[in-house]
Amino acid sequence: MDAQEDVISVLVTDHREVEQMFTELERMIGDIGEKAKTLTDQVTIELVRHSIAEEAYLYPAVREHVPGGDRLADEELAEHAEAEQTMKRLEGLEPGDNAFWPTVRLLMEQIRHHVREEEADLFPRLRAACTEEQLKELGGKIERAKKVAPTRPHPSAPDTPPANKLLAPGVGLVDRIRDALSGRGRS
Repeated sequence: MDAQEDVISVLVTDHREVEQMFTELERMIGDIGEKAKTLTDQVTIELVRHSIAEEAYLYPAVREHVPGGDRLADEELAEHAEAEQTMKRLEGLEPGDNAFWPTVRLLMEQIRHHVREEEADLFPRLRAACTEEQLKELGGKIERAKKVAPTRPHPSAPDTPPANKLLAPGVGLVDRIRDALSGRGRS
């Protein structure tokens, strides 16, 4: 078994995977086929799982360990809330709808901005404030949280502990059942 990756490596890997999907979506702009909707659903699934895990473990660690962490975590949570509203709008759209591609573009813009901030500011501060052991422990928590996290946006759900940690697994189970029944997220 491989050694546990640290939290920053885990999250940067997620960022790169989503960016690859964004690049593919950009090549499809204007396409009204089912592949566009399928890929958009896959992006949403990955972003929601990633966000839930960050909200449950990354941002509480930032608050605890990083100087000025409360302000940083609050800014990141506000960005998550905006992106989640965009994903919720996107969930109700089809590629042939006039608002579909502008909403996809907005989501890509929001996420790319968020990723740049995390990677340029938050991650270096976290690395400076935590031990390698703490970062690896957080990486494991993030990986486990993503496995049980919801796969659909729930803008009104709590985004801070303890409520988010208590509710996410149950909501995630319901989302995965809905996805299985509808075929959502299958390539």
